[in-house]
Amino acid sequence: MNNINLLATRLHAVAVFRNLLKDDVVSALMKLLDSEDADVSEKVNRYGRFAHELYAHTDNLSRYILTIVTNDENVFIRKVANGQIISDELNSCVRAELSVFEEISRLTHDKLKEFIVYDGFLPSWKTSEIDFEAEYFSRCADIGKFGYGIYAKYHMFNVKDSVICPVKHPDPVTLADLSGYRNERQAVIDNTKALLEGKPAANILLSGDAGTGKSSTIKAVVNEFKNQGLRIIEVRKDQLVDIPVIIDELSINPLKFILFIDDLSFNQTDDNFSALKAILEGSVSAKSGNVAIYATSNRRHIVKESFKERDSSDDIHRNDTVQELMSLSERFGLCITFVKPSKECYLDIVRNIAEHHNIEYDEEKMFMEAERFALIKGGRSARVAKQFVDSIIAKQ
Repeated sequence: MNNINLLATRLHAVAVFRNLLKDDVVSALMKLLDSEDADVSEKVNRYGRFAHELYAHTDNLSRYILTIVTNDENVFIRKVANGQIISDELNSCVRAELSVFEEISRLTHDKLKEFIVYDGFLPSWKTSEIDFEAEYFSRCADIGKFGYGIYAKYHMFNVKDSVICPVKHPDPVTLADLSGYRNERQAVIDNTKALLEGKPAANILLSGDAGTGKSSTIKAVVNEFKNQGLRIIEVRKDQLVDIPVIIDELSINPLKFILFIDDLSFNQTDDNFSALKAILEGSVSAKSGNVAIYATSNRRHIVKESFKERDSSDDIHRNDTVQELMSLSERFGLCITFVKPSKECYLDIVRNIAEHHNIEYDEEKMFMEAERFALIKGGRSARVAKQFVDSIIAKQ
């Protein structure tokens, strides 16, 4: 049995990393390695398919194989994340399989071309000398920073049909992109640092006028700390009933999570009101030290209520009901208000955004145009300031 046949056989025998055999690149490579009895034309075809799948991601085979190995969710990494004892048998299996993938990662164009016995042109790729065992166990030692599975590959998620799904093209906003509201933003940053450090972190409600940067602040904070083990999952209001199950799933994960509820508001008859109330009160099924809820709302008290509803209510204990509705926001440990900026604050935001984009301008003229732009838009806000600067960039 030659080296290629032996490598193919060893690859078929993997157990811990078996999910990787379904990877498009690895699967195409296996079909090539298994083609010893095929004719040259079929081998060349399988070679081309393998190169095609690899090129879709990178031109470095070693780096690609290392990435899928370190991101793989398997029985070993789950035990490591949960602090469980690893048996000698499982440990030995992981080390042996890492050596298989390391050998695969070093397969060169020349080795495979020799295997298929073909002298024509074939696409090539790069390889690197990487110690897979050292890299993998170093990753395991810092699992709370890197995570595993989809949480290692992505950092922003949403929920579809009660399943957590990655956002493959997340909003790239950074803290440097945001201006104004320094104290408000710092409060969010400090609370998030507490979460990352394993200290008690509050659920946060960011309320205030539209366009003041509440949602952008949360996403920017996540982008800032994603490399320290922070992830965010956006949950719609109609999905609040799923939160206890989501928290239960995340509670055994070594990473830290923000459950993000954007533009939160309720009617009195909204069934989701009770669901959120139970979650914020910390019911047994909705409490975890690695999860915090960050919500935004344009309403300070979240629940919409009209004077007509108050006057026509037949609730005997009306005062108790009103207090319950009004106090929902108080169940958040930290409430931060983003008020509509003053003229000075608005123009300062415009100035900072313009400087961030290296825009040359006559300040007096720019401020006059910024004020006119805000008047057309119906008022000053951080969003309007950004839209104004974007309009200048578009014209340039």
